[in-house]
Amino acid sequence: LLKRLLIIPPLIIGIAVVIWQVNNKQGPQQEPVQESAKKVRVITVAEMSVVPRALGFGNVAPGMIWQAVTEISGQVVEIHPQLKKGAILPKGIVALKIDPTDYQLNLQKTKADIRALQAQITEVKERRVNTRASLAIDNRSLKLAENDLKRKQTLLRRKTVSQAAVDQEERNLLARRQSAQSLKNTLNLLPAEEERLNAQLAALNIQLETVKRNLDRTTITLPFDARIAEVSIERSQFAKLGQTVIIADSIDIAEVSAQVPIEKMQRLVSSRQLQNVTAASAMANIEKNFDLKPIVRFNSGNLNAAWQGRVARISDQVDPRTRTVGVIVAVDNPYNLNKDTTGPPLTKNMYVEVELRGSEQKNKIVIPRQALHTGSKVYVTNSENRLQIRVVTVHFLQGGLAVIKSGLKAGERIAISDLVPAIDGMLLSPEEDQKAVQALVQEAAGEGSLK
Repeated sequence: LLKRLLIIPPLIIGIAVVIWQVNNKQGPQQEPVQESAKKVRVITVAEMSVVPRALGFGNVAPGMIWQAVTEISGQVVEIHPQLKKGAILPKGIVALKIDPTDYQLNLQKTKADIRALQAQITEVKERRVNTRASLAIDNRSLKLAENDLKRKQTLLRRKTVSQAAVDQEERNLLARRQSAQSLKNTLNLLPAEEERLNAQLAALNIQLETVKRNLDRTTITLPFDARIAEVSIERSQFAKLGQTVIIADSIDIAEVSAQVPIEKMQRLVSSRQLQNVTAASAMANIEKNFDLKPIVRFNSGNLNAAWQGRVARISDQVDPRTRTVGVIVAVDNPYNLNKDTTGPPLTKNMYVEVELRGSEQKNKIVIPRQALHTGSKVYVTNSENRLQIRVVTVHFLQGGLAVIKSGLKAGERIAISDLVPAIDGMLLSPEEDQKAVQALVQEAAGEGSLK
């Protein structure tokens, strides 16, 4: 019992302590609220020059495609030993020959016909001379016959000759007149006959030229340095009239029809460049008028190559499905011939990227594209290092940068970090990102890829 009673004093003491603490407790101390600044990377906005660029893609095609179509028919008697698909052959080389025997014989026959006709024309000319001489003699005889008739008519009146003699003399006069008239008729018909022969001679000369051309057509030569794309005939085969026997591609120029969105094409050409451009001069001097500098690139695995091109012309229509316009870019010497280079040739059907560069645009407000939020907002860091969400007007977007038209000035600082959540007026701890500024300047100058 005594041991049980010993627990009572500690309980009483504990209860007393609890009652004292409850009666003498104090409320929690409130510390003043402290605002924490959020770290953020910032850059100072500056005016800089921007090279507008646009990307297009297309397949490579040769500048010229030559199809050798036979203009005559005949057996192929000769073909160049290197006339095979993929071979590169020089201009003027004889690709193939068609048997010329029939055309040579036809040439000789036509020449013989011309010589025979020329002999006939010479004969007509001689006949004219002879007829004129005969007519002069007949006219003289006619004059004499007329004098004889007059004398006999005088004698008849004197009754010294008979009427029969006078009649006979008159018949002789009429015969002379008929002979002279016949010579005159012959002489009048000779010019028409000569004209007919000359017309036949002209026709034969035309036929001769045709025969010569057909003889020349038996030989097919390359009109320019070319790469053979297709050969559809072999030696000893018969070539039909109008048959395509060779297809060859030029190797001096390659063309790419790059499809570029219309809105990107608009930013490449300023209104100042179009002030003095007429419809007639626009296409005639397109490279000078628009100052577009294209670069053709081919990327496949570890193989990367680039060629400097020139804008040859603009397509005549807009693709209704993709809303793109075709820009035909020409590349000179695409096979890198006579150049000290190890790059690959720009060959047909390569799928390439075409970067079009316009004239440099100066004094533009340029920011990283990642600093643009919801399409039209930027996070400005004011002088008190607080966030100001501002709406801006974007001139155009290009690759990793955005060109601002209004709403932002040079010298202001903008955040390029992603703030979540972004609250207007929140305190920031800004840190200048010089690498981002350097990358922005390089991209604005046209360095790097647009992808």
